Amino acid sequence: MSASIIVGLDGSEASGRAADAAADAARRHDLRLVLACVVPWSPYSFSTAEENERRTIDKEREAKSARERVLDPAVARLSAAGDLTVEGVVRHGHPAETLVSLAREQDAAWIIVGRVGQSRVRTLLFGSTPSSLIQLSPIPVLVVP
Repeated sequence: MSASIIVGLDGSEASGRAADAAADAARRHDLRLVLACVVPWSPYSFSTAEENERRTIDKEREAKSARERVLDPAVARLSAAGDLTVEGVVRHGHPAETLVSLAREQDAAWIIVGRVGQSRVRTLLFGSTPSSLIQLSPIPVLVVP
């Protein structure tokens, strides 16, 4: 039996709605809620030794910012009623791949994300996290408008 629901947060209104939908589902099914903020980060970049040294500092700064700006307020809001176990996680990597990996680690029943509107051209060129998740995930993905 699954233990959690993973929610991808990016600070947008759509991700806030996704978190609310996930909280409702977690309460109904007695599951933990894991709020995840994924900072896009590629380990495959060509850089100098000096740039590599700064990468660690940059990653830590971005993780702290994501936690303070996105995760902490969401965790506080959703856990305020005291009827839900909520935790926040910051990871670096490709958003869809990282959410799928986290879902496996957390024995998730499903992954929930918000749909942020973007132009069709941008979606065609770069894809979107929800469409990538639908293709990669071995568990159900709920996309909240």
